[in-house]
Amino acid sequence: MKRRQFIGAIGSSLVCWHSPQLLAASSTALNAGTRPKVVWIMLRGAMDSLHAVLPMGDPALLKHRKNLVSAVKEGMHPLERGFALHPSLKTFAELYQRKELITVVATSSGAKTRSHFRAQDILESGFNQADAESGWLNRAVDAYQGQSLAVAHSLPISLRGQHASQTWYPDKFAPSTEDLYDRLQGMYAGDEQLQQSLSMGLETQEKLGDMQAVKRHHQFANLALSCGKLMRADNGPDCSMLELDGWDTHQRQANRLARKFSELDQGLASLRKGLGEQWQNTAVIIATEFGRTVAENGTGGTDHGTASALFLAGGAISGGHVYGQWPGLDKSRLFDGRDLAPTSDNREWIAALLAQHWQLNRQQLNTVFPQLSPVDINLIKSAGV
Repeated sequence: MKRRQFIGAIGSSLVCWHSPQLLAASSTALNAGTRPKVVWIMLRGAMDSLHAVLPMGDPALLKHRKNLVSAVKEGMHPLERGFALHPSLKTFAELYQRKELITVVATSSGAKTRSHFRAQDILESGFNQADAESGWLNRAVDAYQGQSLAVAHSLPISLRGQHASQTWYPDKFAPSTEDLYDRLQGMYAGDEQLQQSLSMGLETQEKLGDMQAVKRHHQFANLALSCGKLMRADNGPDCSMLELDGWDTHQRQANRLARKFSELDQGLASLRKGLGEQWQNTAVIIATEFGRTVAENGTGGTDHGTASALFLAGGAISGGHVYGQWPGLDKSRLFDGRDLAPTSDNREWIAALLAQHWQLNRQQLNTVFPQLSPVDINLIKSAGV
């Protein structure tokens, strides 16, 4: 093994950065801890928004979903306008009561397809036709001139583009000793590149603290906690991306989504814990590629649909609201006679958040989401619309 390859194989608690620039300590990135943060959480697999944000005030809901609704009727968290959150979304409900959560109903990613892969690419790129080498978050952080991080094995489309982004994911090697690190520092004393890589890895390890092995069903919460810790550091990134898959619930949906919502909920709570005081400066965006069919199928699940829901959370969010025009669930109002009809586009809401939270102007927003106008609603506590 060559010396330059060895640095990638040491110690499990030593963080692996897959980027030539390791959270560069630029004067922009090192501004005091009041710089606004953005976290993008992508739910892969098409989350059923009608099971997350139940339209209990719509009389047609039970006609389509008697079994699914009966499985969650006890313990739902009431929202305004006749909606309710799934019982497993306890942190979401707490944030709603604290006015730190917004849910937007009947939204779409702009994808005119029910193909997971094509719709995910469109959601990540932010274009009407997906560009796998240009992501909306990359274009946004480029306009903001900030630093970005993907908590992933490889760089997702959302953060691909002209702006340099970093990736991080915990390794699974056996723990290394302090003596090994000391010897490595001696070995690399004459090599600036290796010395910098080792120093940055050790610095990141210190920021994260002792990362214990966790069970599979706690993995997302652990990643979210680590993401928050990295973001609250003095030279931490201005935005980060997390991913959570497993939302394609064609069968046995009630039990499966109860677990998935709990996993997502714990992840959001862990992110808040990791961010600490930076939570007050943070806006979290949670979306999926499309929704599910309004009617449950014969195997206790739902199939690929169209409109879904968007969540905006964080201490910076002016929350406690359910936004979005509700199209209704009567058969005559369904999209293609089967899906929840979209009445707004996720990008219109995200554009408004970027304008208010990062102060991006209309020209900059047009590079992020071309030909789309932000909604005229106050989403950020300190913003004036």
